[in-house]
Amino acid sequence: MTATEGLLVPPGQGRIMQTPAQHVTFKVTGTYSRVASTFEVVVPPGFDVGAHVHTRSEELFYVLEGELDVLAFEPRIRTPDRWQRWESASGNRVVRATPGTVIVVPPGCPHAFANPTDTPAKLFFQASPPPDHERYFEELLEILDGGGPPDQAAIRELRARYDIEQLTPLRHR
Repeated sequence: MTATEGLLVPPGQGRIMQTPAQHVTFKVTGTYSRVASTFEVVVPPGFDVGAHVHTRSEELFYVLEGELDVLAFEPRIRTPDRWQRWESASGNRVVRATPGTVIVVPPGCPHAFANPTDTPAKLFFQASPPPDHERYFEELLEILDGGGPPDQAAIRELRARYDIEQLTPLRHR
C-alpha cells in the first residue's frame, strides 16, 4: 500500500482467529493504520470479557448484531466480581447494548461486556494505538483455545503485559 492507496476489506475478509470462546477478524492492523487496529468480534453466548481498565489505550465498540451487557464507567466500589451490579457515583449502571449502540472508552475508564443471551453478538471494535490489541488477541486466543475453563493466571499475566488491569475475571461457557 502506498500513501495514495487506501485499504478495502470486503465482507467476510480479513485474518480470522477463532476459538470456542471468541471469533475475531482482523480488519485493519497497524500495518495500514497509525491510528487504530480494527476488528470484527463475534461474542458467543456466555462470554464475559471481565471488567478491566487501560492506562493508554482508547477503545470504540459498535454493536452490529445481538445484545451485550456493557459497562463503561468508574464504579463507586470496584468489587472483585459481578461487575454487572456496579454503579457509578453519578448513578450510571450497566446497560443492555443492542444493534447501533456505540461505546467509547477513554484511557483510565473501567469497562466490560458480556453476552448473557443465547444468541451470538457481533461487534465492530477499534483499539488505539495499534498494534497492542492485535498482539493481545493473538496471545489471548491461544490461551482460550486450550479448552476447559480459562487459565486465569495466564490471562492476568497476558493482560498485565498489554496495559490491561484485570478487575474481574474473564469467563465463558
